[in-house]
Amino acid sequence: MADEGLRFPTAIGTSDETQIRLLGQDLAADLMGKVGFGELAYWLVAGRRPTPGEVRVFETVLVALADHGFTPTAIAARLTYLSAPESLQGALAAGLLGGGSRFLGVTEDCGRFLAGVLADGVPEDDAGFDALALAAVTEARAAKNFVPGLGHPVHKKQDPRTPVLIRIAEEEGLRGPHLRLFEAIGRVHPQVLNRTLPLNGAGVCGAALADLGLPVDLLRGFALLARAAGLLGHLAEERRNPIGMDVYLTVDRNAVYED
Repeated sequence: MADEGLRFPTAIGTSDETQIRLLGQDLAADLMGKVGFGELAYWLVAGRRPTPGEVRVFETVLVALADHGFTPTAIAARLTYLSAPESLQGALAAGLLGGGSRFLGVTEDCGRFLAGVLADGVPEDDAGFDALALAAVTEARAAKNFVPGLGHPVHKKQDPRTPVLIRIAEEEGLRGPHLRLFEAIGRVHPQVLNRTLPLNGAGVCGAALADLGLPVDLLRGFALLARAAGLLGHLAEERRNPIGMDVYLTVDRNAVYED
């Protein structure tokens, strides 16, 4: 480098002519074939290698959120796959970003909500968690805000992912305050909302990720990782059984345009 004063350091890794270093490890010799992708993703974010229990919970979250690749944005991705100049790149962008707020945002929103409620202290028992949850739901209702993680358009009574993730976290000793508060919200919210809503999978994933100590600002990014798997599956399905143009024509012919 001409100017030795220029430095662009990174703690993630470096490459030279003979070696790629990642997280202080030799990528080819120490990581490939020995470290799973979920473990690597956790390690990159947390800056430390996760325990086997943390890997299990983290990868459970990634699998649970893969269904977000089945949402309407997957249809948008299939349509874009047919029309974008860089078809695969455009389709992935459409799918990953198109539904970011509604579908991916619940994981982040729930983790952020729970962390905010717990900011002033963690209760010692279930009664304390119930009292804290009741106050939080009451405050949200008074402000006319939704409580993130409550309700699901398909699973009206119970999201099948929620009890499984809570059980696995319990088995691994990782059912922490965020999950416990989330469960408490499930117990007390009918007292405030006058109806019972299921604790949805995106919300429980946010709670589990927060209990793993991962930054709430990055929780949407983990949902993006999971969605990518579903989107790639849909793009492969589009190659096997193309329906994108049929969807487009059906929507276009039935659309009512207004000024």
